[in-house]
Amino acid sequence: MDVRLMPRDPRTVLADAGLRPRRSSGQNFLVATPIARTMARACVPDEDVGHARVLEIGAGTGALTRLLAERAREVVAIERDRDLVPLLVRELDGTSVRVVVADATRVDWQSLLGEPIDRSPRVLCGNLPYAITGITLHLAVDRAACLDRAVFMVQSEVAQRLTAQPATRSFGALTVFVQAAFGVRRLARVPPGAFYPVPAVNSAIVELVPLHPPRARETDAFRALVRAAFQNRRKTLRNAWSRLARDLSDLERAATAAGIALGARGETLDVEAFGRMASALGEGAGPTGRASQPDREG
Repeated sequence: MDVRLMPRDPRTVLADAGLRPRRSSGQNFLVATPIARTMARACVPDEDVGHARVLEIGAGTGALTRLLAERAREVVAIERDRDLVPLLVRELDGTSVRVVVADATRVDWQSLLGEPIDRSPRVLCGNLPYAITGITLHLAVDRAACLDRAVFMVQSEVAQRLTAQPATRSFGALTVFVQAAFGVRRLARVPPGAFYPVPAVNSAIVELVPLHPPRARETDAFRALVRAAFQNRRKTLRNAWSRLARDLSDLERAATAAGIALGARGETLDVEAFGRMASALGEGAGPTGRASQPDREG
């Protein structure tokens, strides 16, 4: 089946339907076809053409989706905006894309991507609205084992955080959580004019490739240590982690075993150091020695 047709400009698709982008939903449609093609090639490189299974978050009017369909064996497109779904289905007529009407942060990605029985590469992608970027990245971390690659369009600020190195301003909790599970690369910078409506920020395409094994296991202790280290960046680790051990001697013992100086600040540690400390401190990490369940705000 020939799907090699130029996707229609989202501005035209929306105008024909009498629709406008929903600013309340953070909708900024990618309208630069060359950049969409760059993203499609990143999702399905030449060696995977005809084999990869792709799950797209927020398919919109299908501008990227159609390009993915040219290269992938299978594409599942998730879209939650019910006004866009009829347009999406119409724009993808003639392709084998499966459209799913759902909130991408609440569906089972693994079931949509299928089991890896035939070793087909499984890819997650999307032009992510800022409001769901954090939760989507954390869900990707949780599901790294069922992915071969993730390719996202994010704000440049987020890309800087994802690729940051220790002891830099952008290095934080989100950096640690994502880099524990993935190797991260910035693939391209994307100017505001590539979108409709034009946002007030620059964007970037980032690629996340799962690490086998991961740089650190994301246990309760690991989450508690990372979150506490970055809640107040000015605190030394001795103060930041004081409530995560039974007493100071236990904290000092674990830090010595992990090769960490408690007089340092959290932003100076690399991902592996957090992992070593979590192992040394054990699963009892948390206030008054109980395992904690912190959120993972970046």
